[in-house]
Amino acid sequence: MSNEFRAVAYLSSAYLAPIEYYSKLLHANKIFIEQHDHYIKQTYRNRCNIAGPGGIQALTVPIVRPDTLKCPMKDIRISDHGNWRHLHWNAIESAYNNTPFYEYYKDDFRPFYEQSYTFLADFNEELCQLICKLIDIDVDMERTKEYKTDFAANEYDFRETIHPKKNSTSVTTPYYQVFEARHGFLPNLSIIDLLFNMGPEGLLVLSNE
Repeated sequence: MSNEFRAVAYLSSAYLAPIEYYSKLLHANKIFIEQHDHYIKQTYRNRCNIAGPGGIQALTVPIVRPDTLKCPMKDIRISDHGNWRHLHWNAIESAYNNTPFYEYYKDDFRPFYEQSYTFLADFNEELCQLICKLIDIDVDMERTKEYKTDFAANEYDFRETIHPKKNSTSVTTPYYQVFEARHGFLPNLSIIDLLFNMGPEGLLVLSNE
């Protein structure tokens, strides 16, 4: 991202987004989180990848199926189907209980898995704000008011480029991972992988992205 300190970036809403997503948050001067795009399945909007004992593990937040195929992201509701909050928290604890900073941060995250949120966008946004606070990213971030297709020279559209099925344009600087000896280094996982393994030093990794 050239002219990074004057750049404006557009991102989709994301659940515990990957490292490249938070690199954009760090480097851009202004962030808009898209709320008026049509919800698309199998994206980071409602899923993240963590490093569990068995390797990469995808966690997916179930949603209430919308009445129409073209439902704005801002209207997507979270489903209580399948006791997913309990399952996600158990998976996170199993993956990161032995990392250097899990005990330090776990009580910040636990409430998100003990209370109900109606809308996915709200859930994602509050998690994102927490993570920015913990990693010390000072970001000017707001939701979009309409869906934009034309961008100025200093505006960057990452809404669909950061995607689980697309190769990341970011090369994650290797950092300590608790299961690295078993699986090798796994790049561009959820930001919580970086946070629980590296703590405040995670900011240095994001700075190099």
